[in-house]
Amino acid sequence: MTVPALLPSLASPVAASYARLAEVFSGLRIEETTENERLPRGAGWVLAEELAAGGAALDAFLAWDNAQVLRDYGQQARPDVVASLGLHRYAWPACLLVTLPWFLQRRVPRLPAAAVSFQRTRGRMAVRVEEFACLPGDPAAALPGARVVADEDALRAEVRASLAEHFEALLGGFGPRMRRGRRALWGMVTDEIVESLWYIGALLGEEERAMAELELLLPGSTGRPEKPYAGGAGFRPLPGSEGPDTAPRPTRSRATCCFFYTVRPEDTCLTCPRTCDADRVRRLAATA
Repeated sequence: MTVPALLPSLASPVAASYARLAEVFSGLRIEETTENERLPRGAGWVLAEELAAGGAALDAFLAWDNAQVLRDYGQQARPDVVASLGLHRYAWPACLLVTLPWFLQRRVPRLPAAAVSFQRTRGRMAVRVEEFACLPGDPAAALPGARVVADEDALRAEVRASLAEHFEALLGGFGPRMRRGRRALWGMVTDEIVESLWYIGALLGEEERAMAELELLLPGSTGRPEKPYAGGAGFRPLPGSEGPDTAPRPTRSRATCCFFYTVRPEDTCLTCPRTCDADRVRRLAATA
């Protein structure tokens, strides 16, 4: 893959990726702040490090999920289910902060919890990128905060390390509320990494490349899982999902379950381990 040139008009080495995301996915907008600017607070914004602390900010964050379940489904979800839904709704977009610049530009920002703020109701995130990894020959290598790594394998290791640093902190806050073991918590993070980029890759018209890149990033069952992650991308063809002139559609089974079935047993995720292949084919056909 050719590394794109760094355009002088861009605010940062990853701005082009965040701008491309806004073009194909209206549900998320990412803005950047400089080192001299504060990340947004108040008016629905919450700092990731506040969620990681597990106190009042996390209480308020999860209260939104609890109210949404009550409003939409008319019943109270278990506290651990609410916490799992809350983590999912944060982690899915947060993973893209790192994986999308890697996928589109071969640049990997380091984003500790102190460098991210989230506004869930408006689908916005704010980040402060002070350090990033890139490949030899990338024009961005001359920028402040750049760290050149040897090759694609080393760059994939940077993706895993950046996400691990971020979510190690976040799981410190969410983990006790979710009442799951460490492997299950990291299995959920693994799933969010894979499914967010898979989805956006399809919107970009690059689903096959996204799947191939994710298999290399998180080999899982095709190789030794990369700690602390549990499992891997795990894509496979879905038997019976092919059309007259098409190959079977890809699917995967999540390493973990969000327990939403405890609220609505008939409404599982398409990649939930509780959803059999026959149901997946039927649901895909219904929405084709």
